[in-house]
Amino acid sequence: MGQEKSGPWVFLAAALLHPLTALWARRSGRGAERIPATGSALLVLNHVSHLDPVYDAVFVHRRRRLPHFLAKQQLFRPFLLRQVMVGTGQIPVYRGSTEARDSLRAATTALAEGKVILIYPEGTITRDPDGWPMRARTGVARLALTSDVPVIPMARWGTLDMVDLYRRRFRLSRRGRVSTIVGGPVDLSEYRRKPVTNEVLREVTDLLMRRVTELLAEIRGESPPTTFYRPPTVPHQASPPDEKPIGAPAEPDVTG
Repeated sequence: MGQEKSGPWVFLAAALLHPLTALWARRSGRGAERIPATGSALLVLNHVSHLDPVYDAVFVHRRRRLPHFLAKQQLFRPFLLRQVMVGTGQIPVYRGSTEARDSLRAATTALAEGKVILIYPEGTITRDPDGWPMRARTGVARLALTSDVPVIPMARWGTLDMVDLYRRRFRLSRRGRVSTIVGGPVDLSEYRRKPVTNEVLREVTDLLMRRVTELLAEIRGESPPTTFYRPPTVPHQASPPDEKPIGAPAEPDVTG
């Protein structure tokens, strides 16, 4: 497949975000060549700050690929932001509804068309106190197993020092540093031969997030935790969303 064509909204977003991200932080990256120059790919990332999609989008776009995120549908409500999201080909996620299945279908279709999909499997910004990936949703595994495309782990660190809305911290007045590492494709051939059960989905999800965590540990120069942080269960939620019976609508992953 040839490279995906961009449009005016992509041009406008790139013209704005490329210089701004360079101004806000010193950017460094390794392994960008592992993102295919053409054809589809599923990029699996950690999520620590509301700035993540901005820097991740620019990183992928500098590879001359158009980034497509699974983004929560609230981002499509404001008129201008909706024009940008639709115009740049982002995929809305309607969590907690029957329309949630449509998000995975749309992402699967996009991958079949040779596009690059970025996904934050945790479904939101991590609640781990130290910024490590927390237990992720299994929508990423469903997408990875139903699409025979390269599944590539990525990790990025530094955005949390710039914007942390949960702690009401903003440090855009001084230049930070954002580092990104792209890992090699994860071999899922063994799992693609198995029936898609809840156990397989959980195993694949944890495998992918371990690879992301290993990359993040490399950036940070620290030893990662041995288990994924699990935030307290929401009171009205009877069971975790990743433990639904097979055949039930999967709740896809979203940007935070």
